[in-house]
Amino acid sequence: MTEANLLNALGQMITEQRNPNSMNIDCLEALEIVKIINQEDKLVPQAVEKCLPQIATAVEKIVVSFQQGGRLVYIGAGTSGRLGVLDASECPPTYGVSPEMVVGLIAGGERALRHPIEGAEDNAEQGKVDLQQIDFSAKDVLVGIAASGRTPYVIGALEYAKSLGATTVSIASNPNSAMAQIADIAIDTVVGAEVLTGSSRMKSGTAQKLVLNMLTTASMILLGKCYQNLMVDVQASNEKLKARAIRIVMQATDCAKDEAVKALKLADNNAKVAILMILANVDQKTAVQLLAENQGKLRDAYDTADS
Repeated sequence: MTEANLLNALGQMITEQRNPNSMNIDCLEALEIVKIINQEDKLVPQAVEKCLPQIATAVEKIVVSFQQGGRLVYIGAGTSGRLGVLDASECPPTYGVSPEMVVGLIAGGERALRHPIEGAEDNAEQGKVDLQQIDFSAKDVLVGIAASGRTPYVIGALEYAKSLGATTVSIASNPNSAMAQIADIAIDTVVGAEVLTGSSRMKSGTAQKLVLNMLTTASMILLGKCYQNLMVDVQASNEKLKARAIRIVMQATDCAKDEAVKALKLADNNAKVAILMILANVDQKTAVQLLAENQGKLRDAYDTADS
């Protein structure tokens, strides 16, 4: 794209417009500055709320993909890519899933998580190559993230995923973007002009984080990774999480700490198994079998044991 064309494209984007509420922000004291930022941030949940039907549809597709052995793959550049990698990296400890189940790709690779990689986002072919390197297939779901909705790296990836027949999702802060035209599901979080013109790591990034939270959290809930509102598949990989696992067992069963600790030990530190052992009064082997027969859903396993 020529410089003139790029300038014209930027001029059409909501995220690149100047915000009238912050025109004199450079004249203000700290409290007034953060008040303006806070007022603008309040608009983000409202923008996300308008996208809930599209987000729910994406969740349904992601769950089907997971059930068929597919993956959720995020791809983006800069802030968008970092947020995707962050969300992916938090799934294994939170839900006890394989690191390969939710994957985050960022233009420029891992170095780009901390350092800007010049020109990486402009390489559409690299988006395709990065998907090929992880053996992306039709049973996976690709979520392209870019506030502008026009990042070539992400567009290249979406086009490749689309050519394979995979479900594609776009998350952008500009409506009717190039990404939205490609994706099966377009999530347009139109948050308006940023406090600092073009600084899409602010409201746009916050909206992206909210949507990514919903995609993985709702999907994992539907897969049975929680019981009531407890993270029963949490991996007790450090002292804090070990304490949390004990607390989760206690909260789910109303048992005393000693009973929770004992059940966790017998359950090889698997909180879900420990809870079922206590609730259904069964041994570890039976609890594991009941969960397997009920696709890992604790509530269903308990109902089966109680029937």
